[in-house]
Amino acid sequence: MSGFDKREEAFESKFAHDEEILFRILARAKLTTGLWAAEKLGKTGAAAEEYAKALLTQDVAGNLKFGVLAQIQKDFDAAGVVQSEHQIARHFEEFKAQATKAVKG
Repeated sequence: MSGFDKREEAFESKFAHDEEILFRILARAKLTTGLWAAEKLGKTGAAAEEYAKALLTQDVAGNLKFGVLAQIQKDFDAAGVVQSEHQIARHFEEFKAQATKAVKG
């Protein structure tokens, strides 16, 4: 294996690692955001966990048309929960920062 091949393999490996870390961060942040939203919707315990996990599963599977935050906004609107898109996004960013610290240690 030439030096170029080794460098290419190292870059590919780092890229794959970085993508895995990003996936874990985003999954954790979306799950936490889902739990926060569930609380706002009056869900507790297993119902809250199911709601959050369903959001994450649908997002990963590509079944959410515009993503977790848009689905939360839609659910809030349907339930009469007053939260702006900005407020939901702000909470997601806070949870993402927490997830980054937790995943990266």
